[in-house]
Amino acid sequence: MYQRLSAVLFPIFAVLLAGTAFWGYQEHQEKNRILVKAENQYQRAFHDLSYHMDQLHEELGNALAVSSTSNFHRKGLINIWRLTSQAQSEVNQLPLTLMPFHETESLLANLATFSYKTAMRDLQKQPLSAQEMKVLTTLYQQSKEIKNDLRKVQESVINNHLQWMDVEVLLASGKENYDNDIIDGFQLMNKRVGENGDVDWGPTVSAMNRRLTMKSLDGPEITPEEAKKRAAQFLGQSDMSNMKVVENGADTDFVTYTVSIPRKNQEPMQLEYTKKGGKLVYFLTERTVPQMKLSIDQAVAKGGEFLKEHGYDGMKAVAFDEYNNVASIVFARVVNGVTVYPEKLTVKVALDNGEVSGLSAGELLQGGLTDRIHDPGMTEADARKLLNPNFRVKDVGLAIIRNDLEEAVLCYEFLGSINGGDYRIYLNADSGFEEKIERIRTSDAEASDGNNQTQ
Repeated sequence: MYQRLSAVLFPIFAVLLAGTAFWGYQEHQEKNRILVKAENQYQRAFHDLSYHMDQLHEELGNALAVSSTSNFHRKGLINIWRLTSQAQSEVNQLPLTLMPFHETESLLANLATFSYKTAMRDLQKQPLSAQEMKVLTTLYQQSKEIKNDLRKVQESVINNHLQWMDVEVLLASGKENYDNDIIDGFQLMNKRVGENGDVDWGPTVSAMNRRLTMKSLDGPEITPEEAKKRAAQFLGQSDMSNMKVVENGADTDFVTYTVSIPRKNQEPMQLEYTKKGGKLVYFLTERTVPQMKLSIDQAVAKGGEFLKEHGYDGMKAVAFDEYNNVASIVFARVVNGVTVYPEKLTVKVALDNGEVSGLSAGELLQGGLTDRIHDPGMTEADARKLLNPNFRVKDVGLAIIRNDLEEAVLCYEFLGSINGGDYRIYLNADSGFEEKIERIRTSDAEASDGNNQTQ
């Protein structure tokens, strides 16, 4: 009996064993294919990075070789921006996220911004300044160092047959000391960039990196207790016993107080005030909104009423978004009929009962742009002549926006349609230059329609 049973089972087990071995072999082969593919992608990105840094160094040299008023600069700066963007993309494809490489990444990011923004202006009327030429000289020297460091790493990779997959494994291990030429080379490169110090990029990049600081605020400093009082007044309650206050950014140029109010079975309600001037930065009270009952117009009206009740007058709804039955509505300040887009705030409205669950006013605090309002240098009729003849204008007004150079400029804002789409076209009110063109979403158009300005 046992002999007959074994005679039947042995072939079955043999087949199963063979099948398991074959499956294991296939899995091993598939894993190897994936590893080889990943290694090839890393190697390609690395060698492309080295090549593009060589080209970038050459383009920076070309830009320095000609006069600051040369017509070549626009083409050269666009090439520098293109090469820098490619280098950034290749860096992002390498397993460097666990390695200190922020100095080099920051340099590449600022270089991309500098070259793009500088190339976009009219270099005939505003050629490169002495400061900008100095920046290019500094970047030329630094790119040479990066290029040389990359070449050394590249030689080690080729001569010693180094693998990027080994780098990924080493970085993921969390060890502090690595014995790897690739890691050592990139760390040395990053250290060298940091030791060279900050580049004085000038206003072109500084405007892009602008932050909210206490310098833009007025009024005396408030205490934590005063922050509680302001929160209680905002919420229309007198009890402050359950409020907790935390100071943020004590060693920075933007110090705030966060007032937290606990709620049963919910996240605490929070309000943040600036220490200087006691201005509200944000208000947040989150809850689950089960269903949508309000229309866009109704949500905008609720948001406008809330702003009016809390002293935010002269605000106009300009954009609308919805997520999880909560509307996010952007309101911009309106001064003497001019929409000041950079001075804006966002209101969150629950679409089941119209309750305002959030207010973000950080951008409104920066202010200081009303002095840019002036009589336009050209008439509306002259500005209209610069539009595409097929563009059907539905509305027009004056607005202050930030252009691609992050400059606040007064524009004619033309709302209209062409080719089946609605657009906002901003023409500089002094020169007629097209500062910005935006496609208008249906929800934004609905939010902007009608009388939704707080008085």
